[in-house]
Amino acid sequence: MVRGKTEMRRIENATSRQVTFSKRRNGLMKKAFELSVLCEAEVALIVFSPRGKLYEFSSSSTCSIQKTIERYQKYNKDVQVNYSNNNKLIERQNSQQMQYEAAKLEKKIENLEASKRKLMGEGLESCSIDELQTTENQLEKSLLNIRAKKNHLYREKIEQLKQKEKQLIQENQVLCEKCGPRQLEQQNEQREITPYETSPDSYEVETELQIGRPDF
Repeated sequence: MVRGKTEMRRIENATSRQVTFSKRRNGLMKKAFELSVLCEAEVALIVFSPRGKLYEFSSSSTCSIQKTIERYQKYNKDVQVNYSNNNKLIERQNSQQMQYEAAKLEKKIENLEASKRKLMGEGLESCSIDELQTTENQLEKSLLNIRAKKNHLYREKIEQLKQKEKQLIQENQVLCEKCGPRQLEQQNEQREITPYETSPDSYEVETELQIGRPDF
């Protein structure tokens, strides 16, 4: 008959709990003994019952549990020291790497600032002819790039204006078609009005002027 899997939770019944503790404790002691014999391992086992009773096992008659515990504490201390030393070493290496990177960036910034001053025409006293020629070539190349970019922007703007003009012409044609021929004629007649029809000079004005010899 296959035994079912035991659920890992606290046994509520006190009698069953005590029986299970005794069986599992004996099995644990047996496994610890087998491990020490088969593998020549140093094994120390300490178990306290629910009532506080101590059960212990040591794999060696000459090596007590206390010595095994001291050995464990010493090993754990050494591990912590090594871990701390490793962390300090890693931190020191990271700090040195950061300092190296910071120095490289600082040097790069200094070179960029010096190059900028040369391009602005400053600090040229210590420059050689070759350095001045190189700076001049850089400026000429920069001017060519700037002019090319400016011309490109001009061409784009002109093309946009042409497209806008074409769109306005099309919209004007649509509006003319909607207006019809009669309204177009009226608009043309209004545009062709002669100046004398609306000019103030065409009105008659009464004056006191007389034709003939003046009276004295």
